Amino acid sequence: MIALLQRVTEARVTVAGEIAGAIGAGVLAFIGVQPADDASSARRLVERILGYRIFADETGRMNRALPEVAGGLLLVPQFTLAADTRKGTRASFTSAAPPALGEVLFQACVDFAREQHPVVQTGRFGADMQVALINDGPVTFWLEA
Repeated sequence: MIALLQRVTEARVTVAGEIAGAIGAGVLAFIGVQPADDASSARRLVERILGYRIFADETGRMNRALPEVAGGLLLVPQFTLAADTRKGTRASFTSAAPPALGEVLFQACVDFAREQHPVVQTGRFGADMQVALINDGPVTFWLEA
């Protein structure tokens, strides 16, 4: 599984003109699923997201994780993260999980995150989403599990 993390001062996902999920300061995580992923991959990815130290401590160093700063977590499914872009000028999506598996594993991420963290919002799987964010830093990391 793949997560593209962005430290944000705010972020929201809109579907059909309505806000599906929104957070203040925290982490926006785009989630991509690959065919070999399973529930343990989802759990490991969420553990990495929640434990990744991307927030400043009192000295200004990135030493604090999301739970330590009581920030929000916005999870957004994004199958294009698993695209194969090694050749040509058009992505191939054969390296992305089929939609049914992607939806199950994205929901597993959401469920596990909600067990571990008090503020979890989401986008909507399979929907045409508009994502608005203010990247803080900018700080962006690619994680795999």
